[in-house]
Amino acid sequence: MIQNVKILTRNDSYWQDNEWKKLLSSAFSSPKELLRHLNIDFDTMSESVLLDHAFAQRVPLPFVERMQAGNPDDPLLRQVLPVAEENSQVAGYNKDPLGEHDSALPGLLHKYKSRVLVMLATACAINCRYCFRREFPYADNQLGKAGWKDIFEYLSQHPEINEVILSGGDPLAVTDSYLHDFISMLEDIKHIKRLRIHTRLPIVIPQRVTSKLVNTLSQSRFQCVLVTHINHPNEIDDMVSLAMQRLHSAGITLLNQSVLLRHINDNSDTLAELSEKLFKSNILPYYLHLLDKVQGAQHFDSDESHAIQIMQQLQAKLAGFLVPKLVREEAGKPNKSWIDISNTNQ
Repeated sequence: MIQNVKILTRNDSYWQDNEWKKLLSSAFSSPKELLRHLNIDFDTMSESVLLDHAFAQRVPLPFVERMQAGNPDDPLLRQVLPVAEENSQVAGYNKDPLGEHDSALPGLLHKYKSRVLVMLATACAINCRYCFRREFPYADNQLGKAGWKDIFEYLSQHPEINEVILSGGDPLAVTDSYLHDFISMLEDIKHIKRLRIHTRLPIVIPQRVTSKLVNTLSQSRFQCVLVTHINHPNEIDDMVSLAMQRLHSAGITLLNQSVLLRHINDNSDTLAELSEKLFKSNILPYYLHLLDKVQGAQHFDSDESHAIQIMQQLQAKLAGFLVPKLVREEAGKPNKSWIDISNTNQ
């Protein structure tokens, strides 16, 4: 049952450090309850909605409040509501589309020469139904402080690594003190120059951008980059903009990556509006990903030729710095693959 949790407004003089935890713990886990909250008749959707799934529904209230009541096709709702199509078996889609299930160490992925990804957390604030790690063996990759020693030893032995990427799960699902301790110990490895945090939590719960988090990042010796995950302009409200302003004012570089999602954002008008709202909130558009072909997410896929047409339209509508790079990630490749959008025959 959803608790009565106070949503902070722009009039608050500070953001409470524990507010985000309350909102996280009270997330909607029942599709029926979510639809009821949105005044959507469950009976009309009962055949298409999954009530029980191993990849459970998880949606915090601040994100739900941005959805349009009464609209079963709301673009934010479609990203998080479990549907029967997820149970379809489709050729070309599998549980490990990026070949990540065999990691160098528990909680560590070293796919690119100069960068390493550390799974600081194995949980997310929101379970996006298109997630490429929805089948990832998180139980085998739970890091905990006991696993830090092996991680730091690995990093110390690889001087070619100059950047650590915190991902997961969502790295900001850990407490501020836990994150502070990890970053402080990481700073002892001299060849690490940058810290990148890939997160969706400050978007679904803007109150996660606490004073302690801002101070930890702004006082670090690292160049700190925070990469948000926003797919649709409706995800950006006043509270999200305020959260991003707190980070931007502290000197944190803000980038965004999106996933091209069928019937959600796969048109140039929506993506152009997204880029404009991102920049207004001090976030620079970075990547637009073609869907990673994970089992259960095939209904979100939009083909490459359509993506190229969209990108060509975006180039005509936006200043160049507002156009994200169209990319695909493929297992075993040393980098993301940029998609050539100059082909006029598409």
